[in-house]
This record gives sequence, structure tokens and C-alpha cells, in this order.
Amino acid sequence: MTIEKSTFQFLKDLRKNNNRDWFADHKATYEKARLNAKDVFAEVLEKLEGHDEIEKSKMMRIYRDVRFSKDKTPYKAHFSNSYSRLGASLRGGYFLQIRPGESFLAGGFWEPSKEDLFRLRKEIEQDASEIRDVLSDKEFQKHFGDSFYSFSELKTAPRGFDKEHKDVDLLRKKGFIAMKKFSDKEVLDKNFTKNVNDGFLALRPFFNLFSDILTTNLNGESII
Repeated sequence: MTIEKSTFQFLKDLRKNNNRDWFADHKATYEKARLNAKDVFAEVLEKLEGHDEIEKSKMMRIYRDVRFSKDKTPYKAHFSNSYSRLGASLRGGYFLQIRPGESFLAGGFWEPSKEDLFRLRKEIEQDASEIRDVLSDKEFQKHFGDSFYSFSELKTAPRGFDKEHKDVDLLRKKGFIAMKKFSDKEVLDKNFTKNVNDGFLALRPFFNLFSDILTTNLNGESII
């Protein structure tokens, strides 16, 4: 299953004509593009389930919530899908976006709860060596390089943590995400879903470590 050129063209046209009248006139084209993206997301899910346990797969709606946004365009000029891992012991989630010029996969812990974030920071404070090892692993670097980041970070260490801590760059993060971008040529390639799955597979050591941290206390004892 591949993303069709017509799907890309619809998204490009939508970006230029992001209004309700144009969208209504091109509803049939939208439906065809949506079904194509849905099929691709489903194939990615099938591959994911070959090596991980997925609780929920959700294709995001194209309609934007503009109530609290300065950008009042009614539609998203992309298709995206999230994949949530199964159960209390398998933490983290996968994400895939299809957008001309801005396609990417991502995985990790987006806006973790206050409790989870504090637990991760305490682990980093105590010993971040395992996390550093995962991030510097050859396979992780191959797919993600140094793209491990948070979309929102503190300017300094969080309250109660040492501002001079050697791992303050990790302590400042409000979330923990790895991202891999795809060119339009890569998205349209017949091996796209395989390449996406390879990227998701490369996240597993990161997910495994963080899941272990979030399901134990600082003494390594299970809390679930």
C-alpha cells in the first residue's frame, strides 16, 4: 500500500484553498484521499502489531478546532494517525503524519502526566546513563540522530532540581519525543510503510527503558 500522488495533490490544493466552499466542491476527492491514507495507516498498524502490542489506532479528523486558535482555517492540510501501546506496562505512543514537505513519524511521551514527568526527572537526576546509552545507540541514531527533544522546554532546571546538574538538558524537557522526517519522494515510495515500521522498531529500546522507569520506583521495585 502506498500514498498516491493524487492524495498529495489534494493536500497541496487544500493548503492553497483552505475554505469550506472549496472543500465542499472537492468532497469526493477528499474522500478518495482519506481512504488512501486510511489504508496506509492500517498497513502500518499491521506491521506494528508484528512486534508490539497496540491498544488503539486513531486516524485524526481533518477538521480543525479553531475556537482557541488565531489560525481560523477550517481544515488540516495533512492526514495523521496515532497508535497507543497496550496496557499499564507498555508506555508511550507512535504517531505518523502525511503532509507534502512536512511528513514525519514520531514516538515517545507527549505531555506526560505530572506524576510521570516527575518520575522521569528523578531517574535522570539519579542516573541518566541508561537513557544516554539508548539515545546514542547506533540504530537509534540512524533513524533519529539528535532529534530527541520536547516541543516545550523549561529555560532552566525544574523547581527542586539542581540548575548545574550535568544532565540538565534532559531535566528541562516537558516531554520526550523522537522524530524522523520523510521527503515527499520517500512518502510516495513503495517501501514507505516498511520504512515507517523500521523507524518505529528503532524506538523500542527507548520505549522499553521508559516503560520500565515509569512502572518502578527509584529502587527498581514494581509499582503496578
